[in-house]
Amino acid sequence: MPEHLLQLDRFLFHFVNHDLSNPFFDWIMPWLRNPKFWIPLYAFILGFSIWKYKKQGIIIILLLVATVGVADFTSATLIKNVVKRVRPCNDPAVKPTDINPVGCGTGYSFPSTHATDHFAMALFLILVYCKKWRWIWFWAILWAGLVSFAQVYVGVHYPIDVTAGAIYGSLIGIGFALLHKKLQPAFYTT
Repeated sequence: MPEHLLQLDRFLFHFVNHDLSNPFFDWIMPWLRNPKFWIPLYAFILGFSIWKYKKQGIIIILLLVATVGVADFTSATLIKNVVKRVRPCNDPAVKPTDINPVGCGTGYSFPSTHATDHFAMALFLILVYCKKWRWIWFWAILWAGLVSFAQVYVGVHYPIDVTAGAIYGSLIGIGFALLHKKLQPAFYTT
């Protein structure tokens, strides 16, 4: 990575991890990055899709699961093991001042798999449901953005990690939404 980009990344990391630090964020950000916190939302998406759209809803859920599976596997297993960027909490240049309330975690940092997975889900859901539920884009982006921001705030990812994860996940979500449109064109006309 070019030195000027690395310095910008570290500067932005310090801004989020230190300068934005406050008691409310210190309390909520560890929760926002925890997948268990979002179980009610996942259950709602599952239940709503099946209740409202029956067989079509089951196909949506299967494609959503495939979206997350592809996003998670390619991000966590393939890309991270090729790039091998250390997390801020393990980076000698940042570690001494890193505020890290959740522990460092295992593995590498680039891209953020949390950001990849959540933006993949968000874009998939937006593109599948936006014709019928126009408000979904705001809530889905807010949800994925909060999860991604929390990764930087708690000190386990750099801003470039979550930005790259968000872009990559969005592309995967778009791809699976296009596959859904091809498999169920009638869903978009009713």
